[in-house]
Amino acid sequence: MKIGIHNNPGSFSDRWIEYCKKNNVKYKIVNCYDSDIINQLNDCDALMWHHHHTNYKDVLFAKQLLFSLQQAGKKVFPDFNTGWHFDDKVGQKYLLEAIGAPLVPTYVFYTKNEALEWIKKTIFPKVFKLRGGAGSENVILVKNHSQAEKLVNQAFRKGFKVYRPYSNLKERWRKYKLGKADIKDIAKGLMRFVYPPKFSKMHPVEKGYAYFQDFIPNNTFDIRVIVIDNKAFAIKRLTRKNDFRASGSGMIVYRKEEIDERCVKIAFEVNEKIKSQSIAFDFVFDAEHNPLILEISYGFVAEGYDPCEGYWDKDLTWHEGSFNPYGWMVDMMIKIETKN
Repeated sequence: MKIGIHNNPGSFSDRWIEYCKKNNVKYKIVNCYDSDIINQLNDCDALMWHHHHTNYKDVLFAKQLLFSLQQAGKKVFPDFNTGWHFDDKVGQKYLLEAIGAPLVPTYVFYTKNEALEWIKKTIFPKVFKLRGGAGSENVILVKNHSQAEKLVNQAFRKGFKVYRPYSNLKERWRKYKLGKADIKDIAKGLMRFVYPPKFSKMHPVEKGYAYFQDFIPNNTFDIRVIVIDNKAFAIKRLTRKNDFRASGSGMIVYRKEEIDERCVKIAFEVNEKIKSQSIAFDFVFDAEHNPLILEISYGFVAEGYDPCEGYWDKDLTWHEGSFNPYGWMVDMMIKIETKN
């Protein structure tokens, strides 16, 4: 068994390579951006690539390459069930509805007239989102009909840029005040008004659809549960000050006692149907305190989970102590190959 790993520093690949070295797992560094990547993988049984939604090259072809290799019989991470809905909230809506998962009520429209007619009849506030983005990017609390109509008109006219420098600077300033960023981060945010990141210039404008979710009030946090290889770990993310958004806040609680185990149970049950190799569920709670899923993702920022105190197995038995979910990912590749 030999694994090809696309080495993208700062991604899961750092942890995969370290694990392979420590456990004598055969691996090879490959470059998925090379035109001859298929030839590079000739002597490999698997490919692991932590592709990212803010890298325009990854968005262009990562899923297509991985799915092609899977179709040809190679093992891949992320595989089709894991990756097709990544950074695609529209796709996630249909998936979660189709399998009967407890999703926050979500509405998608593909014509302006249908969206405007719905706006006349619905109750506000609602949450407007673009199909892509993480860390609460491109998420807007819509307080009234007028604001919703403006967003819909923009969605079906000029559309939305995926990167907004003012929002980025505002978030940097918030983290600076919390001591989670320094003056260099502020300077970088200011520079991006003049020199936006490459992905924002290469990514097409989002337009032609309107996506809304019900606003679930009185949530001062969300719960994120990650399931990998029938094991789960979780964190509690506090919302920003005077804001409803928790994703990307950087304010994290790791104590097991703070995690509602119903979320862990639901995460295992839903992934039984999705069959993802790695999946993160974001939960909020309705007025009756029932957990509801906001969205899902296969990836996450590794450093944010290193302080987790332990993990649950599928029987909801708690295992105290440190663990290595990136090693679990590598082991899945090996187990799949052995089983075949």
